[in-house]
Amino acid sequence: MELSLALERLGALAQETRLALFRRLVQQGSEGLPAGALAAALQVPAPTLSFHVAQLERSGLVTSQRSGRSIVYSPSFPAMQELLSYLYENCCQGSGCAPRPRKSTRKEKS
Repeated sequence: MELSLALERLGALAQETRLALFRRLVQQGSEGLPAGALAAALQVPAPTLSFHVAQLERSGLVTSQRSGRSIVYSPSFPAMQELLSYLYENCCQGSGCAPRPRKSTRKEKS
């Protein structure tokens, strides 16, 4: 991962509402949440949610998909893992002390 991308992703998370938003999506899982449900869960107005989601989307940490008249936001687990791997890259002088990614216990939807 390039330093500039790591900085962009960390910067996107370095704000209270965006961090709460991202954590809520991660808790929800890969199926994501519709914009209205996400705004209600975070207790923020729709325009505020849109502003913060846009920052996370630009960094690649969140994806969106239209579902009827709603937009469903989901976390990008590969982007999150890439950022975490970058942060752990030189952990313990390269001795491999970083926690290993856990294997998912639930089946992926096809």
